[in-house]
Order: sequence, then C-alpha cells, then structure tokens
Amino acid sequence: MENSKLIATVASIWIQCTCGPSYAFGIYSAVLKSSQGYDQSTLDTVSVFKDIGTSIGVLAGILYQSVADNKSGSRPSSCFGLGLRVVYMAGAFQFFAGYFLMWLSVTGILEKPPVPLMCFFMFMAAHAQTFFDTANIVVAVQNFPGYSGTSVGIMKGFLGLSGAILIQFYHTFFDGNPSTFLLMLAVFPASLSLLLMSLVHVNPSNTTNDKNHLNGFSIVALAVAAYLMIAIIFENMFAFPSWAHILTTIGLLILVSSPLKIALTAQRNEQPPPSSTMDPLIVASEADEVADEVALVEMNALQAVSTINFWLLFVIMLFGVGSGLATINNISQIGQSLKYTTVEINAMVSLWSIWNFIGRFGGGFVSDLFLHKYGLGRPLFISLTQAGMVAGHLIIGSCGNLLIGSVIVSICHGSLWSLMPTITSEIFGVKHMGTIINTIGVANPIGSYILSVGVIGSIYDKEAEAGGGSCYGIHCFMISYFLFAGGCVLGILVSLVLFFRTKGFYALIFQRRLKELQV
Repeated sequence: MENSKLIATVASIWIQCTCGPSYAFGIYSAVLKSSQGYDQSTLDTVSVFKDIGTSIGVLAGILYQSVADNKSGSRPSSCFGLGLRVVYMAGAFQFFAGYFLMWLSVTGILEKPPVPLMCFFMFMAAHAQTFFDTANIVVAVQNFPGYSGTSVGIMKGFLGLSGAILIQFYHTFFDGNPSTFLLMLAVFPASLSLLLMSLVHVNPSNTTNDKNHLNGFSIVALAVAAYLMIAIIFENMFAFPSWAHILTTIGLLILVSSPLKIALTAQRNEQPPPSSTMDPLIVASEADEVADEVALVEMNALQAVSTINFWLLFVIMLFGVGSGLATINNISQIGQSLKYTTVEINAMVSLWSIWNFIGRFGGGFVSDLFLHKYGLGRPLFISLTQAGMVAGHLIIGSCGNLLIGSVIVSICHGSLWSLMPTITSEIFGVKHMGTIINTIGVANPIGSYILSVGVIGSIYDKEAEAGGGSCYGIHCFMISYFLFAGGCVLGILVSLVLFFRTKGFYALIFQRRLKELQV
C-alpha cells in the first residue's frame, strides 16, 4: 500500500536525522584530548578512524544483501525471523558500544585505553552509521524507483543535517558538558533506530502520487535546513540563554516531525486500488519492449569491480570527495592562516553541514528533473559538480577567500554523495547496491588521506618550517589547492567518459518515461 512505504520513509528520515554523530566530533574532541592526555597529532589519528569508519561500509552492504529479498516487493526475507532489522541492530550495537566505551574512558570509569584501542572505539562508533545509511538508501531506491535521485537526495540530505541537529540537542541539554553528550550519543540514536526499525521495509509499488509525496518530504528537508542555518547564525552572533535554546529545539522537533503529517494525510486520501491488473508504472501490453531494453543488469560487487564504469566512479569519488574531506578537516587551520576571526571560522564549520545538505538534496533532485524532462544522464551532473569544485578550490588557493570557496566546495562535495549511489543503482542494479556503493566509498578515506596528509599537510609543514614554525597568507595552501583543482579537472574528464559510456542507457530510460506518459 502507498501509505505503508510512506511510513517507512518517515521512519528512515528520523533514523537519518540521528545517525550522523561523526559530524559532531568537534563538540567532544577537546574533552577527549584533555582526558586522555593526547597531543594534536594523536587526536588527529583518532579522528582519521572516524573518517574511515563512516566511509568503509562494505560489511553493511554484505549484511543487507544477506538478509534482504531484493527481488520482490514484499518485506525483506528473514534472518532468524528478523530480516532487515538485523542491519539496524548491528548498527545500534556498534553505536552504543563505540560511544559508551569512549564515555567510560573520558569520565575515568574505564582506565585510559591505549591509542589503538581508542581508535577502534571511534571506528566502531562511526562505522555504525554505514549500516543505517545503507539500509535507508537502498530501501528508498526500491520504494521510489522512478525517482531514485530525489529519494537518495532526501536520505543523504537528512544524514548531512544530523550533525547540526544533534549539536542543537547538545546546546539545549548538555551545553558545557561534552562528556554527557557522548553518553547521549551512545543511547539516543541506537534506541531510536531499534524503536523504528520494524517500520522500514521494501514496498516498491509505484503510484502517480510518488512525486507529490517526495516533493512534500523535500520541502520539509529544505525547511529544516533553513531553520538550522538561521539558528546557527544567531547562535554565533549572540549568547543564547537556556530558554532560547529550548524554544529553538522545540521548533526543530516540530519541523522534523512534520513528515509524519504527509504520510497520515496520504492515508486519509488513499484510494482503493483499481481492479485492473496493470502495473501502475508500466502497462505490460504496451511497454514491455522498452522495459526489457532498459532492464538493469543485476551485478554483484565482484562483477561490478571488473567493469570500467566502477573504476570511473571510484576515481571521481577519490578526487571529488577526497578534496572535500581534506578541506573540512583543515578548515580551521586554513582560516587561521588567512587571519579569519574565531567567530568566522566557527560559523564556516557550523554552516558546512547546511551547504553540504543543499548539495546532497540538490544533486538528486535536479538530476531527476533533467533526466525525466530531457533525458540527460546523471554523470553529466557529476561533471558540473567537479567543475564547481575546481572553481571553489581556485577561489581558496588564488584569492584566499575561504568564505565563498568553502560554500562552493561544500555544496559540490555534498552533491557527489547523492549522485554516486543513484548512478550505481542504475548501471549496476539494486540487488547488490548496498555492497557496491560502499566498495566505491573506499575511495573516500583514501582520497582524504592522500590529499590531507600527503598534499595539504606536508606542503603546509614545509611552508611553516620556512616561516619559523607557523605560516600565514595565501601561499600556505596555494599549491595544495591548485593540486586539488587539477585532481577535479581529471574528475571532470573521467565523469564525461562515464557520461558518454552510459548515454545510450539513459536515452532508453527516457524513452521508457515517455512511453509511460503516453499510456
């Protein structure tokens, strides 16, 4: 039933809103450093395992595939009678264990663990995110196959906003007590996912109202992003009293709850299914020929890895997401070198998630729009995104304008997060999508490490050594960002190759779309 998959979407959105605590690392990093006696280098090492955990989700994809029946429109197949819930339970366990063990360490209940063990705690806590994200994205693609870009954009968008949402909770309930915030991260996201997981299931029935419902969810996502942006700006400009934080959080909770109204309204307006045996999306007697032409080849991960298209996507993510992660990981140091004030730097860090959301949501929504109206393949939008990243990197490297450059890089970086999973589901199939997107995602920490440590870190250290231990001015990062721009130029060329390789495939999808509209 239509309302059933809308309720599943609402549950997925709420889980996404809380499953990105890794984006709130800045809140508790100082207490982690001081309580464990870490220097900055050691803290950065722990932070690297956070990035690795959120990027390497191959196990999540394999687990999803092992418990989910992707060939049917029914609920996922059972695994000890639990089905898809096994994926959420695995994520919840890691969430709780990782953050709870960190909380025990920070509060002194647990004796200071060795650095490798703390790195494992951080990895486990961050790795949990991939289980929730994989399940929610694959279910969304299966439930809304005609608008996979928009559905992925919504899910990735709310994940991008989750850090800002959790930080609002921190300011309201735990301000000045980051160790207690760690305990909340151990309990709240895990508990919410366990509470909602039974509502998330696959129901790929297509209706004429799918686009309207997704538009409603999109409006909510944009409203939440706008609300958070205004709240962040005011919180950086003024000292909020506790009552102001409480009112801000109440307003946020009302907005985040509003997707439920969309589902309940749809339930009231739901019409009984027609007596005809026709598929709502494709009428068999008139569209079978076109549908057969564009039937997706269901590849597993090993088959996908052996294709050129897989490695084209891998290189795209290596330079695109890698340079974006390198920017956010070093944004404070860059801001200090360019003599931005602490308030300006904090605002840029806080607003990164908002601009990133715009890219995540916009990449899926806009690519859906142009695919359905004009038949333009999604890889073309990766080319445009990489071109935007080239512009952003050059603005930072040549002009020293971190405010504008970081906005452009963040939006484009976010767009890649929604375009890659959508393209993967289309050219490799949905059945093994979870495993394949997480295998491609291995490029993210590799790119982040190469560009953060091998490029921006080493070049800055050389400039700082020449300047007596510190470096101020554009020259500190100019060469790094020129190299970032060069990598993204390569990304443009690679994505254009992917565009032309899949041009015929997307043309057939467009023909099917036209056929459906004529029926």
